[in-house]
Amino acid sequence: MEGDNLTYTPESTDKFIFVFHALDERKVDVRVAEQKVTTKVKIHYQPKAGDTKDWNLWVWGEGKEGKVYPFTGEDKFGKVADVEIDGDFNRVGFIVRTDSWEKDGGDRIIDNIWNGTDEVWVKAGDDKVYTSPPDGEYRELPTYDELEVTFNYYRYDSNYDDWDIWVWTDKSDGQAVPLANVTSFGKQGTLKLTNLNGATKVGFIVRKKDWSTKDIDGDRFVTKFSPDGKAEVWLVQGQARIYDNPAKIERNPRIVKAAIDELNQITLETNFPFAINDQENAGIQLIGAKIATVEPIGNLANGLTNKVKITTKEDLDLTKVYKVSKEGFGEATVQMGKVIGSKSFEEQFYYDGNDLGNSYSKEKTRFRLWAPTAAEAKLVTYEKWDAGAGIEIPMIRSEKGTWIVELTGDQNDLLYTYKVKIGDTWNEAVDPYACAVSANGDKGAVIEMAATNPDRWDNKKPQLKNPEDAIIYEAHIRDLTISPDSGVSEQYKGKFLGVAQAGTKGPNKVKTGLSHIKDLGVTHVQILPMYDYNTVDETKLDQPQFNWGYDPKNYNAPDGSYSTDPYTPTVRIKEMKTMVQAFHDNNLRVIMDVVYNHMYNAAESNFQKLVPGYYFRYNEDGTLANGTGVGNDTASEHKMMRKFIVDSVSYWAKEYHIDGFRFDLMGIHDIETMKQVREALNKMDRSIIVLGEGWDLNTPLAPALKANQKNAYKMEGIAHFNDDIRDGLKGSVFDEHDKGFVNGKPGMEDRIKKGVVGGIEYNDAIKTFADEPGKTITYVEAHDNLTLWDKLKKTNPNDSDDVLKQMHKLASSIVLTSQGISFIHAGQEFMRTKGGNENSYNAPDAVNQLDWTRRSQFNAEVEYVKGLIKVRKKHPAFRMTTAEDIKKHLKFLDAPANAVAFYLDGNANGDSVEKIAVAYNANRKPIDITLPANGTWKLIVNGEEAGTKAIDIIKGNKIKVPGLSTYVLTLGK
Repeated sequence: MEGDNLTYTPESTDKFIFVFHALDERKVDVRVAEQKVTTKVKIHYQPKAGDTKDWNLWVWGEGKEGKVYPFTGEDKFGKVADVEIDGDFNRVGFIVRTDSWEKDGGDRIIDNIWNGTDEVWVKAGDDKVYTSPPDGEYRELPTYDELEVTFNYYRYDSNYDDWDIWVWTDKSDGQAVPLANVTSFGKQGTLKLTNLNGATKVGFIVRKKDWSTKDIDGDRFVTKFSPDGKAEVWLVQGQARIYDNPAKIERNPRIVKAAIDELNQITLETNFPFAINDQENAGIQLIGAKIATVEPIGNLANGLTNKVKITTKEDLDLTKVYKVSKEGFGEATVQMGKVIGSKSFEEQFYYDGNDLGNSYSKEKTRFRLWAPTAAEAKLVTYEKWDAGAGIEIPMIRSEKGTWIVELTGDQNDLLYTYKVKIGDTWNEAVDPYACAVSANGDKGAVIEMAATNPDRWDNKKPQLKNPEDAIIYEAHIRDLTISPDSGVSEQYKGKFLGVAQAGTKGPNKVKTGLSHIKDLGVTHVQILPMYDYNTVDETKLDQPQFNWGYDPKNYNAPDGSYSTDPYTPTVRIKEMKTMVQAFHDNNLRVIMDVVYNHMYNAAESNFQKLVPGYYFRYNEDGTLANGTGVGNDTASEHKMMRKFIVDSVSYWAKEYHIDGFRFDLMGIHDIETMKQVREALNKMDRSIIVLGEGWDLNTPLAPALKANQKNAYKMEGIAHFNDDIRDGLKGSVFDEHDKGFVNGKPGMEDRIKKGVVGGIEYNDAIKTFADEPGKTITYVEAHDNLTLWDKLKKTNPNDSDDVLKQMHKLASSIVLTSQGISFIHAGQEFMRTKGGNENSYNAPDAVNQLDWTRRSQFNAEVEYVKGLIKVRKKHPAFRMTTAEDIKKHLKFLDAPANAVAFYLDGNANGDSVEKIAVAYNANRKPIDITLPANGTWKLIVNGEEAGTKAIDIIKGNKIKVPGLSTYVLTLGK
């Protein structure tokens, strides 16, 4: 289409809307209808040499769901994917994975796409996202002798007088390009250049012709051209972004944000800039409150801004609806912004009472809800778990943002929810403090908790003197008993009661379930999530379903899928207590896996519905933080979220007699929250263990505040998983082919020594993160990633199973003879396999169940681990409680390459023997070790046997340690 000073070339649609209006010059507004807006990125991936896996990509735009994209080609670097996703995104996330969800690395982010970072390179085993080829430039980048660039420029103020574009290339000097054409978009100018002799890019500045004003400071560049050297870009007044599609640009003036950021401050942002001083309060009106001042945020550009701070004369009532307007920009409802969680908000609304939720007695039940931003609140009661409508009872506003109501009479078994009015919208949610819930956790329940206690319910626990005495066994409730050969009663398989069932036997009459764990000799059973989680449908338990449970829904109630009756709220509670009691009766403590770091779905969570914006952490741009990698991070630094975590942990410890808490992704939380958790538990029982994943995660919390390994010294009584010894033993969990000490990687001796000393600072070379051994969880395998057996199969495919067994036993022996807290994964003792599945969170039972037939076949290996546990429990020298004692009593011995040897002397930690010598030989051949003293040494562990009785007597100070074996010897009584 062409006309007098009017051009438009349709490229992606044949549908138009014509709008004629008069301005300084004749213009026709041609708006493209139904034009699809997409974001394009190019991802290069370099697999490991020889890797033939069928890798693909899982890609998502920020805040959106992901989708599978295949690699579409290859280049000299590796695989290449040209990805196009619906929507306009500046940040795109992706995962390199297979269809079975085997991942190479974690979540990766492509950032600043709008500024040209839309092509990236990643390498196997390397989580870094490179914006240029990491191994050097290998591409033949296009060069041009002729270039043609069309610039489309739009000004909100419609004043194009004296504006043009100064343009140059890397092969030519600058020149002015006049904006001569009036178009549907604004003004347009085209530059044609010839005889460039290999130009690669075009630089430009939008400016006043006399250089008195630049639209944007800094140079901008066009770098992408069609094969014949042509490009067209769209530019907008005051925006640095270079648009590739005018459909991505909104040109109707509007308020894009109006948010309360302090009790007396509103931040207002528009899509167009406006003059700040042309009229009173910049022409802004606030309905519902009086404006004191309006001030620009950031520097003015030519007297214009698109972001201001509105200060009100009085504090705003957060339960009221305010509206803000500006002439030409329309009206917007003011939303909650950074005021949520601000210091002033916390001071006004922090509630420190202990009666949130429902407080039951036979005479009455009192409900208290914290919802400070709600204008109204109601208690809704229901007759049935699946009832669609209930009776709504108004609640009364009370102190510190709480709402209360009281129902007289015995309300036992009453089902209920809360409804709150936020702005103009009513939200309904389950009480976050509900301790009982209906099927699928969609309604809370009032119950008489004392009636859920099993027979002989008491708080008598097995003795635990120090956390270093703990030997933790990590298990999943369903895994333990669901196998057909588990020997557990059919109706109890996969249930709390199945785990509680004693005396069960499997193939060849081997002990299974609870009896197996007791026989193994561990001290603690750590159970994967058993609070109410989202992804198993409790109304369809007759169908096979599995999930680890790291997708929280209701934190303070057990999950119904593990009960024999998910419809009756009391049943799951009593059955879980019965399981805990069974563990205690069998001299086993219970650790609960808790996942306070995120919720399954932030928008649908009870937290977000009741107090929008408070319980979750946000990025500066207002998007949800995603350090967890699952879409949201909870904001533990907010006082009521912190209180909830502390209250919840305390509740489980008190009501269910839980003996420890494993914090999933603990690095998302802040230090103060974890300290308060520890302090609250100390008031009840100092022997309760707290441990967690102290990974340093990408969440917007100051580094000094994160509850991660780097800050372990700030958190007394809290242990961190030691990934350094984990990967040192077997190789990186992010690279399935990477090897470690036991499977043949040389130079790992110091890494093993770091684990042996419990992660403390033993000397300048041997140290990790711990200042005391009780802060280190020593392990080689957990529910995440490949099992140790599957990892060894990947790294050493040509070795026989007998050789792999020796490697496996060597790794387990190192875990159980190192300082710190020992941790083993369920089935590790019989070399558990998941068939190579490294992320079995939702895999079927065939993958996840404990295979009791394998247990019977690997009986010798089980006996070996049992013997190691006996050694650790008998000899407190392996369980020293201070760094000072470790440095005093643990001394390393000379050992050849790929071997580590040390001894523990001086009756360390009150041990009955004077000296204990330990040698780990990761070589295939025997090695010679000189012991620290001449004498009569008792060999109690070798590569085949382990226990507290002497396997052999060795006199003198020389030993020969066979290949792929551990030796443990004692000197003295």
